[in-house]
Amino acid sequence: VLKLKSCKDSMLLYVVTDRTWLGNNDLATQVEDIIKNGATFIQLREKNITDEEFIDEAKKIKAVTDKYNIPFVINDNINVAKIVDADGVHIGQSDVEAKKAREILGSDKIIGISAGNLNEALAAQKNGADYIGVGAMFHTDTKQNATSITYDEICEITSSINIPVVAIGGINEENVLKLKGTGVDGIAVISAIFASEDICKATSNLLALSKELIKND
Repeated sequence: VLKLKSCKDSMLLYVVTDRTWLGNNDLATQVEDIIKNGATFIQLREKNITDEEFIDEAKKIKAVTDKYNIPFVINDNINVAKIVDADGVHIGQSDVEAKKAREILGSDKIIGISAGNLNEALAAQKNGADYIGVGAMFHTDTKQNATSITYDEICEITSSINIPVVAIGGINEENVLKLKGTGVDGIAVISAIFASEDICKATSNLLALSKELIKND
């Protein structure tokens, strides 16, 4: 089941969580609202919390993603992914990690890897990634040290590998269609949804734009 869940279609609107803008809202409730309005993939990203807190949060999110049969991966923490039986993990550029993740999680889990250039993308594919996240496409406040990748570079990546590619980094409603023609399978967003006044509307708008982006690509 999970490999089907990880196919290209689920890359369309890949949402990475961020509690910065939660206020009094509950993350699991927000994730449910986002899924109802078109999110096709959820990544739980947490920094600066204990594994216990991470596991607790992950279980709540997984209950929601399971309900809607949406793929759910954990950012960086392979052990948390295993404990909560997430659909997989998204990790950075370390081949050791990719192989370790596969050993720990098993062959049926989704492993996503970040790539910032062609060599990293080729290495990720070689190391068994099911998809890659390529970026940063535009300037982003979420990752201060992320260097931007050019239009030509992402075209080169999508034409050189045969696993799905999701574009990430500073993508929003204003700039998403600048990625038209790059061959990406979808977009990954954080603040374009979570920092929005109306997360439901932002989600449905971004889904429509992502569909337009990959149409006839």
